Formats: sequence, structure tokens, C-alpha cells
Amino acid sequence: MRRLPKTVTFELHLYPNAMLRRFIGFLSLIALFSCQNQNTTDELSRWEAQADRVEILRDDFGVPHIYGKTDADAVFGLLYAQCEDDFRRVERNYVWAIGRLAELEGEEAIYSDLRANLYMTEAEAKTAYETAPNWLKELCVAFADGVNYYLHTHPQANPQVITRYEPWMPMFFFEGSIGGDIESIATGGIKAFYEGNKALTFAQPLEELWTEPQGSNGIAIAPSLTESGNAMLLINPHTSFYFRPEVHVVSEEGLNVYGAVTWGQFFVYQGFNEKTGWIHTSTFVDFKDEFEEEIVESEGKIQYKYGEELRDVEAKTVRLKYKAGQELKEKEFTFYRTHHGPITHKNGEKWVATKINWDPVSALSQSYTRTKLNNYAEFKDMMNIRTNSSNNTVFADGEGNIAYFHGNFIPKRNPEFDFSKPVDGSNPATDWQGLHTVDESILILNPGNGWIQNCNSTPFTAAAAFSPKKEDYPVYMAPDAENYRAVHAIKVLQAVKKVDLDSFLQLAYDPYLPAFEYLIPELISALEKTGNSSQNAVLQVLKAWDYRTSKESVAMSVAHFYGENYQREFRSMNRFINPMPTAKIPTGAEITTVFEKTIAQMNADFGTWNTPWSEINRFQRLSGDIDLKYDDNEPYVPIGLASGNWGALAAYGARTYEGTKRLYGYRGNSFVAVVEFGEKVKAKTILAGGQSSDPNSPHFFDQAQRYADVNFKDVAFYKEDVEKRVVEKYKPGRR
Repeated sequence: MRRLPKTVTFELHLYPNAMLRRFIGFLSLIALFSCQNQNTTDELSRWEAQADRVEILRDDFGVPHIYGKTDADAVFGLLYAQCEDDFRRVERNYVWAIGRLAELEGEEAIYSDLRANLYMTEAEAKTAYETAPNWLKELCVAFADGVNYYLHTHPQANPQVITRYEPWMPMFFFEGSIGGDIESIATGGIKAFYEGNKALTFAQPLEELWTEPQGSNGIAIAPSLTESGNAMLLINPHTSFYFRPEVHVVSEEGLNVYGAVTWGQFFVYQGFNEKTGWIHTSTFVDFKDEFEEEIVESEGKIQYKYGEELRDVEAKTVRLKYKAGQELKEKEFTFYRTHHGPITHKNGEKWVATKINWDPVSALSQSYTRTKLNNYAEFKDMMNIRTNSSNNTVFADGEGNIAYFHGNFIPKRNPEFDFSKPVDGSNPATDWQGLHTVDESILILNPGNGWIQNCNSTPFTAAAAFSPKKEDYPVYMAPDAENYRAVHAIKVLQAVKKVDLDSFLQLAYDPYLPAFEYLIPELISALEKTGNSSQNAVLQVLKAWDYRTSKESVAMSVAHFYGENYQREFRSMNRFINPMPTAKIPTGAEITTVFEKTIAQMNADFGTWNTPWSEINRFQRLSGDIDLKYDDNEPYVPIGLASGNWGALAAYGARTYEGTKRLYGYRGNSFVAVVEFGEKVKAKTILAGGQSSDPNSPHFFDQAQRYADVNFKDVAFYKEDVEKRVVEKYKPGRR
């Protein structure tokens, strides 16, 4: 006879109800603990197995060169290495992106969290992830595993909000630029509408009118203008310092990419592989629109008019947490969407829906695919995915091609309407009519002048006489104005004969400041007409100046503060290079008043206006905090660079902080690379400050003096070169 398996039977009917409930609860806890323990063990085993397939080589500047068997292995190692260098910034980016910032910063941040949910809730992000192709899902899983394994091996990391990272989270963070689509939507309008059903009122504070411009410079040079006969590329993002680290990511599946990665993302955002390179510059292409909806409320329903029909307004309810002292509290919001997008604010009595690009799966696919391409043809095919909405792209490749793409996600619109203003959402004719293809957009390929530049400026001067013509394109495709950085780039590029990496670097750091070519003669003329002899000494300094910045220049110091005060007072500096028919043209007396105020300010702050620029303009990093503090009495690196507002290609945005009189850099040149393509790719780079956020690391501030001196480091791209520079080699979790 076959022996039956032994079973245990409980006579549950014999137990009193309370005892029964406790006993069942006890069994449930045992089962849950057993399941969780098994899951944790299985997960840890998976992480450790993946870590075995990854190797991280840190070079003499702390740059991580990450090698993995598969792309997913490389992504796992990339996220682990990022967390080693600055976990707080990885965490902060996802706390913001997925809409949990208020849990960290308090109730005022709750409207940033609501904004994230307006476009995608957590449930919708999970659904988007499930629709992704398997290869992308694998990368998203590797992203989450890399961060979670770091947290497992570094319990001291002490995450502030997110204790476990999930594969759906990158669906919220598919844009790597500094001013992605969603950030352009003011939380003030969201707060006014969802807190009190009030119309949007927004006045920009005066002090915000004069800040360092965010954006980038991109320059590509054709083989005809290089000594080697190879194409070259300047990758020069202007971001807040420490916004992106420098990385090198390699797999046995064809990935081999070097450049800057936005903290927490699994793709290199600006960089190069062996065959192609790209630099994104912030665009002014109109990629979003506001639709004023005609709302009808009856019988408890909220509807909106669309043509001859009434459509239901979609309503969703979310509960968002926020920090209040030591507690977490919750606030419930019901938000609304039409087919145009979520309701973001109110104009008068009109509800306004703001439509932007929101296709996270395609956007992530485009961002990652970009890193593995071989030539212009493949790059153009990738660009036709058309989800990179806030950027222009300057490109070069190993076949000698140089190219420029102005924008990428560009909705087609009915030319009968002015989309620079809110349009009537009840009129179906205002709906977007698909997207422009790359060929329909502004595209420059291998222009006859041999160079392309874009500095967040108009595309109609990007390639001198070979630039596209404004009249050939709809206004919304290129509303970008000229700026002084572009004026500067054109000036130096027109003089190019033959360049190598070193002379290309010198071009990118040319010290000329074209804004002062206009501002200073106007000032000198005004001062000479007043005959004020008390300003004669400073007048002579300005007359002798060649409009070039340097550490030793006193004229640079005076010009900087005069230029800032001029723009705050008149707001018309750009009239010299752009049509501005209503611009204020100051009188000589008004100019003299601003100048005298400037000199008085400098005398009060520095003891004398006669102060060299490098005694004022400083680079300082006292901690690894995200919100840095500065101190006039602490060590610093003197800087001779200047603001991009004046046309500095190598932009250095600096300002005062609480308790300081001197200026401290916070934005501008951050990660910079010059790249030459050919039989082998060659490059030089610099990173503002250093790779690590840890003040105890040798790579916390080891590039600062090099940054000031424009002493770039050579890139180790090929494995044999990396091995020569390696200082530390390890697997994740075993450092």
C-alpha cells in the first residue's frame, strides 16, 4: 500500500472565536515572514550574481569606467557607481520626479508633487512600464537593482524618502535636461487653481530677471577645418554645478559610451561613443500649448465643450503626503484632465489645459538608443522617434559628418491660430495635427562653411551663410532670438583655419565678451558728455580695455557690476543684437546714474572699485550638500571666467550668497569635452570641482584648479588606456 503524505488537520470549530483569530493571525505571520525571507534571499542572490558580471575601474580622477556583460549589467553598475559618488542627488532627482518632494521639503513642495501626478500617476507609470519592450524593461529593472543593491550594501546611506526603487520610476524621469517639459509649467498656477479655484496671477520678481542663463554651447567642426581631417565636437553644457557626473559605460552588447549622466538616469545624456557624439542645447521651439476649455457643469457632471459636443472632464483623486515638523500629513486633491492634457491653471474664468510631450516609453527608448549609434544615418533615424522636446542637438561622427537638429518634438499646428498665446480648446481646429518629421524640421547637414554652432540661439545664424532661412519655417518652429554667446561663437569660428583638440579648446575658452563692445562705448560717451572728473580714473581703465576677461582685469570687475545694474534698470541690453522696437534706450544722464551707483556699490563692498576680477570671482566647495553655503573667509580658487550673459563661451555664472560680498560660481561650464573622431576617438574633458560629493574623497575638488586653468584631462576611452590609469578596480558591493 502506498503511504500517503502526512497531513495536519486543525479542528478549528473547537476554538473560541478570539483564540481562532489569534491562531490564524499567527499562521499568517509565519507564512508572510517565510515568503518575505525567501523573496529577500532570492533578490539578494540576483543582485550578487549581477554584481559578479560587472567591474568598475576608477581612474586617477575618480571617473568610473563600468564594464558589464550585458547592457543591463552595465546599467546596474552605472547606478551603483552614481550612488557611490552622490546618492543624495540620485535620491533628490527621483523624489522630485515621482512626486514625493513634499515628504522631504514640506507642504510648499506639494504642488510640484501634484504637477507630477497631473501628467502621470504612480498607477499610470506602472502601466507604462508594462507596455515597454522587454529590452527596456530589463534596463529599468537593472536601474532599480543597482540603486537597491547600493542601499543594501550601504545601510549608512539612510534614504530620506524612497527606501526602495522600482522599475517603473524611470517613466517619470525620461528627460535629462535642466529644464525639462514639466518644469516649464508654473506650480503657482496649479496652486491657485487646485487650492482655491483662482485665476493665475504671476509677476516675476525683479531679482530673478538677471540670472545666469541655463543652456549649453554646441560646436561641430567639419574635417575640412581640422588638422587631422576628422570631425570634431564641443560638448559644453551650462548647468548648475554638480548637476551631472562624468562616466564611461561599456558592455559586451555594443555599448561603449562616455560623457555626462544626469544623476539617477541610466543613459549618458551628453557625450560620445567611438563613432558619434552629441551635445544638447536648450531650445525655444514651441513644444507645449495652452488650451482654454469651455467648462459646463450640470447635474453633478463637469464637461467641456468640443465642437458641437460636450465631453466629460476626467477627474482623478490622489492623496499626497507632506512633511510637517516630525510628522507626515496627507492632503487629498481631485485634479482634472481633458483630451488636451491636465488642467494646470485658470485664465479669468477659463480652465486651461497644458499639453506637452508625454510618452515616457518612447522617450526612454530614444534616450538610450542614442548612445549606441554608428553614424549620421542611424542618428537621424533615432531622432525621428521625436520625443526630445526641450533640446536642440549638435552632432558629429566618425564618417566626417556634422549636423544640427533644431528641436525634435515639434507639434504641427493650424497656421490660422497664434499658439504663442492660449488657444480656444473648444475649437477642434486648434488641436495638434501630429508631429513634424525631422526632414520637415530645421536641419543642417555638412554646411559649406565647415562649422555649426548653437548657443541656445537662433538657428538662422548657426552656419553663417549656409544657415536655414527664417521665411521657410513656421514661427513656432524657431522663435529663438540671437544672444551674445552665439555672436561670440560666430566671430571665433569665422577665423578658424585648421584646429586640433588643443586649439579647439582655446577657441571654446576665448575670453572676448561681445556685450561690452556695445555697453562700454555707450557708457564712455555718456561719461565724457557729463565731464565728471571724479570718475576719470575708472574711465581711463575702461577706455584701455579690450573687452576680454582675465583674473587680473579691473575693467572686468567694473563692467560686470555695471552690466548687471544696467540690465536691471533698463532691461534692454539685447537690443544691440535683436530687433526690439519697444526697448528702453537710456539717456546719458540715466546711464551716468547707473554707473555712479555701481562704483559706490563696489567701493562699499570691496573697499575700492579698483579690484581685480579674481579677487571677486571665486570657485568654492565647502561641503557635498545639494544646497551649498559660501564664506568669504574660507579657501577658494580664483576664477578669470565670466558670465554667459556677456557672451562668454566658457560661461561662469557667479553671485553673492547670504553673508558674502564676493561672487561664487554656481552655474555655467560644468562638464566640458572636446572630441575628435577618426580611426580612434580622442577627447579631453573637465568637470567642475570633482567627481565625488564626499569632502573626504581625493576627488571632491581635485579638478577645481584645472578648471580655473583650462587644464583639461585626457579621456581614457579604450580598455588598454583605462588600465594604465586605473587606481581602483572592484565589483559592486566589494570595494
